[in-house]
Amino acid sequence: MLSQQTIEIIKSTVPVLEVHGQTITSVFYKRMFEAHPELLHIFNQANQRQGKQSTALAGAVYAAAANIDRLENILPVVKQIAQKHRALQIKPEHYPIVGENLLAAIKEVLGEAATPEIMEAWSQAYGVIADAFIGIEAEMYKEAEEAKGGWSGYRAFVVERKVKESEVITSFYLKPQDGGEIASYLPGQYITLRVQPEGSAYTHIRHYSLSAAPGGKVYRISVRREEAGEGKPAGVVSNYLHDQVREGNVVDVSAPAGVFTLDQQRNTPVVLISGGVGLTPMVSMLETLLKEQPHRKVTYIHTAENGSYHAMKPHVEELEAEHEQMTSYICYKNPLEGDSCHKTGYIDETWLRQMADPAADFYFCGPVTFMRTVYAALNQMGIPEDRIHYEFFGPAAELQEA
Repeated sequence: MLSQQTIEIIKSTVPVLEVHGQTITSVFYKRMFEAHPELLHIFNQANQRQGKQSTALAGAVYAAAANIDRLENILPVVKQIAQKHRALQIKPEHYPIVGENLLAAIKEVLGEAATPEIMEAWSQAYGVIADAFIGIEAEMYKEAEEAKGGWSGYRAFVVERKVKESEVITSFYLKPQDGGEIASYLPGQYITLRVQPEGSAYTHIRHYSLSAAPGGKVYRISVRREEAGEGKPAGVVSNYLHDQVREGNVVDVSAPAGVFTLDQQRNTPVVLISGGVGLTPMVSMLETLLKEQPHRKVTYIHTAENGSYHAMKPHVEELEAEHEQMTSYICYKNPLEGDSCHKTGYIDETWLRQMADPAADFYFCGPVTFMRTVYAALNQMGIPEDRIHYEFFGPAAELQEA
């Protein structure tokens, strides 16, 4: 437990973190990778280059400081981060490295303002926070290993099938090379792939949502090819999977993880809304609802650039034809000649009110702009927060900037 004096010192640094937080975390990553280049095998370098990782960490550090006297307030965020850590195989021995370099970054950026008292308080606070993560993650590692079909670390999987779903999305069906069982998962969760493309000095690790209902003998992921554009380089891993990985090739996979999952304890109607490749967890949830909860009404809304970018359209149409509980709608931003859709342009509040049951639970996933639009529309519709569920890779405040 932290002393009251330490808590007060940490809370006094909150305004400073609000101003300098991202500078501190940027310096932190630079220092850490220079001192420990082996960690480049773990961290997503694309996110590093785009500043996403430092932004996310700055938000986490700020939240921890602001809630240092009531860390239970950020427990949902801690669990989400811990799930990522378990998937990435972050271990207890990594935490002292992070702590040393984070404290050094605080001292470097704040200079004389980082008094010995402040540095000692942050050292103590980091120890408490690190211990909390280590404890939570230890339980997650144990659960993943002891689950039926589970395993620890990475396990070799063979690409059994590779199916092109649209111009930019391809599905990969993965079966364990050892021929054993696979661990089940909750609809909405992801698996983590570790690959090393030819010519790359480091391994690359990426999370991909499972795009099928649990209960099968293989995992299915559906990956969007990330093209270069708008100042962003082409996605290293997505292009490697699309262009170089063939049926019969082997990839390393860590066990399913993630906190964005379908609540199957509820009996409310469900509205699933996806944009682009955000359909992957939505299709998993859709298949699960149709198979396991036939009494729940399901509305599935998908948005895409046009028909050529719309993945799994025939599959969803087949599901709708087979299940009376399901209704689906399509929105295309720029439909091509011959495309059939229910709306052109963007999803908005007016259209959502017409298509969706306001008594439903809403789940949505997709690009940042899409997420902000849907979140704002649901708020304007008066949907309570406990019936709004989403997967958003970034600080929650960014989602609310609609």
